[in-house]
Amino acid sequence: MRASLAFGRNGLEIDLPDTHEYSVLKSPSIAALADPVASIEAALDRPTQGEPLASLSAGKRSAAISVCDITRPAPNPIVLPPLLRRLQAAGIPKEGIRILIATGLHRAATPAEIRHIVGEETAANFEVLNHDARNASQHRRIGTTKSGTPVFIDERFIGADLHLSLGFIEPHLMLGFSGGRKLVAPGLAAEATIKELHSSRFMRDPRAREGSIDDNPLHAELLEIARMARHDFIVDVSLTRDRKIAAVFAGEPEAAHRTGVRWVSSALMQTVGKPFDAVITTGAGFPLDMTFYQSIKGITAASQIVRQGGNILLFGACDEGVGAPEFTRMVCEHTSDTEFLRSIENVPVTIDQWQLEKLALATQKAKVSYCVPGVPEQFIGGLWGPGFRDPSEAVKALFAQLPTSSRIAVVPEGPYVLAGVA
Repeated sequence: MRASLAFGRNGLEIDLPDTHEYSVLKSPSIAALADPVASIEAALDRPTQGEPLASLSAGKRSAAISVCDITRPAPNPIVLPPLLRRLQAAGIPKEGIRILIATGLHRAATPAEIRHIVGEETAANFEVLNHDARNASQHRRIGTTKSGTPVFIDERFIGADLHLSLGFIEPHLMLGFSGGRKLVAPGLAAEATIKELHSSRFMRDPRAREGSIDDNPLHAELLEIARMARHDFIVDVSLTRDRKIAAVFAGEPEAAHRTGVRWVSSALMQTVGKPFDAVITTGAGFPLDMTFYQSIKGITAASQIVRQGGNILLFGACDEGVGAPEFTRMVCEHTSDTEFLRSIENVPVTIDQWQLEKLALATQKAKVSYCVPGVPEQFIGGLWGPGFRDPSEAVKALFAQLPTSSRIAVVPEGPYVLAGVA
């Protein structure tokens, strides 16, 4: 069997033995909007709930717009122009509009990436700034959540008269779904807030997982923070398999986001009758598999459909290596998942430990191997499972462990596929 996987910018073809039973789980085909700009215009003027953007903007002198960073394929160059026109038509001057790249604790976008993120014309005509979670002086403390999270949000967002966000809705490994409130926190939050949101009290809660917001405690925490930050209006989209706009959800943030989540769930959710013996998955290709840090999302999604003690094989290009310095250091220092989980108990949260914590929970359920050619050689042997650079070697090693009776899932788009056991 030949399988086509999302991998880096160009994809990857792998050959699998014909002696096994396979189920290929792909994102269901969703039609792209015939006229996405017209749909965006309509959503801005007739939102899901709340005032149209034009009337919401009336009388305001400044607006801050939070947008996804380079790791997310959000169609900002399409969404921003009609939104910016409405802000200016309502009387907000160009110099009163700031576009903030919601990096969370990711690295800052380069000038070339900024042009890619927002579009050449917008980058040339509007102020586009990186968020910097590590710079405490750029944040304002706006309170504490009921559960005790200290809330510091980028002053450039809080200080504006109008608070907007543009995002897209996809499964998220701990938050259920992306979009909406995530563009406020962790997107524009300070390090102290982000660390608490990614602490073990959320990461080890089984309800903080892909595809669920109804009883997800992290979702509830972020909604509370977004209310504190006076999140006024969102434009979230759903994307097709080839990253075209399939649907637009705009308006009052909580209502619009929930409508979008319902739509995405009904369109994408797949159920399998019983867990698989093995799952071959990916980091979903560029831009999500730029680093090993991001590619872990393919593993956590696969862990939802693999049996206890089963196998997961991840393919991720990882052209930018392991990840940020803090994450890279932890990968190097911790030789086993059990040792790592023990090391972070009852100590202050370290930047990026949450992603390794989610990986550790997955590797304690299943045997994980990795084909991650962009990861430097010195790290390949320390990934809590066999690491490979050559795809055929990775496949050969996996199937050497599997009897021919094994049921195997192939998930070409990794975390973009929403699947669970019925």
